[in-house]
Formats: sequence, C-alpha cells, structure tokens
Amino acid sequence: MINQKTVKLGTVRSSIRELFEYGKKRKAEIGEDKVFDFSIGNPSVSAPTEVSDALVDIIKTYDPVLLHGYTSAQGDFSVRKTLAEYINARFDTSLDADCLYLTCGAAASLTIAFNALLNSGDEVLVPAPFFPEYRVFIEHAGGKFLAVDGVVNTFQLNLEKLESLITPNTKAVLINSPNNPSGVVYPEKDIKLLCEILEKYSKKFGNPIYLISDEPYRELVYDDGIKVPYVMNYYAHSLVCYSYSKSLSLPGERIGYIAVNNQMPEFKEVYASICGAGRVLGFVCAPNLFQQLIKKAYNVTSDISIYKNNRDRLYSILKDCGYQVVKPDGAFYMFVKSPEEDSKSFCERAKKYELLIVPGDDFGGKGYARVSYCVLPETIEKSAAAFRALAESYKLI
Repeated sequence: MINQKTVKLGTVRSSIRELFEYGKKRKAEIGEDKVFDFSIGNPSVSAPTEVSDALVDIIKTYDPVLLHGYTSAQGDFSVRKTLAEYINARFDTSLDADCLYLTCGAAASLTIAFNALLNSGDEVLVPAPFFPEYRVFIEHAGGKFLAVDGVVNTFQLNLEKLESLITPNTKAVLINSPNNPSGVVYPEKDIKLLCEILEKYSKKFGNPIYLISDEPYRELVYDDGIKVPYVMNYYAHSLVCYSYSKSLSLPGERIGYIAVNNQMPEFKEVYASICGAGRVLGFVCAPNLFQQLIKKAYNVTSDISIYKNNRDRLYSILKDCGYQVVKPDGAFYMFVKSPEEDSKSFCERAKKYELLIVPGDDFGGKGYARVSYCVLPETIEKSAAAFRALAESYKLI
C-alpha cells in the first residue's frame, strides 16, 4: 500500500486552493468582473521595474552556461555574502555568507528548517491564527504541531498560554509577523518577553528551544511607528525564513533563504543540519537566475502603497456594513468575525453573492474568515454592494 497520508493530502486540497479553483471556474461561467475573489494571497502589484531591468541585464551579460547551471547547494557564495551584508547593515547582526542557505521560497525554507531541527515527537508551538500548511510541514518532519490560541479579538501573542504548553519535548516556537491571516504585527515588548520565556525553559530543560520566524510579509507594513522586530537581536537560538514572493511580487519564481543566527553555541551543527535537510529533501539548489536577481534587487520592494489603499478602503467598507474586524498592521489579509458561529456556513453564504472568502477553521481561527485584499482596487469597489447585501442577510445593518 502506498503512503495514505500523502494520498489524502493530494486528494483534498487546502481550503484556500479549493476556493481559488472554484473562483476560476465561476469566472469562466459568469465573467471575471462579476466574481470577487478574496481567496488567495497572490500579489496583485507588479514587480518593481528594478526586477525586469535586472533580469534583462543578467540574461544579456551572464555566461548562459553558468546562469542556467547548478550553484552550490546552499546557494552562490557571492549572493549569500551580499544578503548577509545587507542584513547586518539593516538589523545590526554579524552574519556571514555561511549563515545563509538559499531556498525555493518560504515553503522550502520552512520544510528544510523543520527537517533540520526536529526529531520524531518533538513539539512545535505555533501561535494562532496561523498559515494552515505549517501543520503539514511540521508533521511531515516528524514533529507534533501544537496551536497556541491568541488573545481574543486582537490575535496578539498569548504568552501565558504559550508558556503553559512548554514541556521538555518543546523543540521550537514558530512565529509569523506580519501574520497570515490576521495582518497583526507582534510588538517588540512581546517578542522580548517571548524570548525571555524560551531562554528560561531552555536553561531549565538543558536543551535549546528554537525560535523560527517566518517572514514573507516583513516589508508589507503600512503605518508609521509599526516595527517588525528582528528576532536575532533578542534571542541566540533563532532562525529567519524569508521569501521574496511578496516583497518583489515573485510568488511563482520560488526564491528565498534561511538565515541561521551565528550567536547560538551550536551554530555550525545547526547550519550543517540545514544543508543536510536540503539534501535529503531533494533541493539541489535554488534557481540561479533568481539568485542573481536578488543579488541586484535585495533592497527594493513592490509598490505596497496600493495594498495600504486597499486595506483602508476594504476596512471602511466592512466596518460600514457592521462586520467586526481588527485593522491589520501589515501583510494583505483581514480576519473578519463571522456573523454566525459556523464560519464555513458564513463563507458558503458569501458565495451566493459571488464573494470568495476563506473559513478561518484551518487557520486556527474558528468563527472568523480570511479576506485577502491583494486584488485590484476596482475589485474592492465593485464588491462593496455584495458585502453590504451579505451583511443585510444577517441583519447587521
């Protein structure tokens, strides 16, 4: 018999992908402009001109045999050196090229990190709400996924709850800030307290508890005074998983990295394990064309002001319609409270108004729905009447 776990994963798509596929079918039936698809976090803003300019230059000037050939497994040395120097200048760290491992996007970064760190039965604490694939990645690496409920109505870290779940089997805590699906940014004071907790229990149990920060949305922060803390500044046993999918609008190109904090005593062993996990998972190397791209475009971003305007307009529409929603600090998602207890039923009713929003259950947020606002501004404007009609069906207004 073949692996029944993977049969199940391949047969039943994630709720996000399922709704995305439904949306494509529905658009073909009634017209693209009549379906308001807020299902998937696919950037709607073009990559910055620096990206296309750099790609043209690379293709014209780079030796084509080398450009389309293998690099070292952990990535081209000059690319890793450039990125390490940028991180050091930006966050006051002391990384070098051999602290970075280039990957095929954030999913590869996370799967490699989990396979590098986890032994069978090790526990990973994940604050809710969370990206649903975290559970898949952790369990496939042999770990045990443990959700930590966030603070009610704010989605901030519930540090008291998290501390209560730490055991000698706790190997890591995974955080995602700005958060998918809530858009919340965890403030510096909470990150400091979290690190103090992890330090205390690492000493108590005689084994490090690692802090993994998943940061594909780091650059997508919209308001003055909002800071996304860099975990390496607060905790030695930390790793950062980064992706250029959102910052450069390149989700299909699959390029990112793992940065391992060289301040941890067992740094060399952890980095070696990262390299070994990449090997066992079959990641030969990240695509060299896009390695060379990020060497040139590491410090630019897409026009995130478009997302900010989308956020502000959608938030205004939803509040005017009577929905309960916490205004997000970053990313491009809102987590909307369902007017009924069953958020799946709420999302099914929304489909009657051609609104495609994702139930929060798989995100660890029962009673909520995720609305992804990385869409064209006109989609938000056209959706206003549908959101209002949906609200009226619940007598919210």
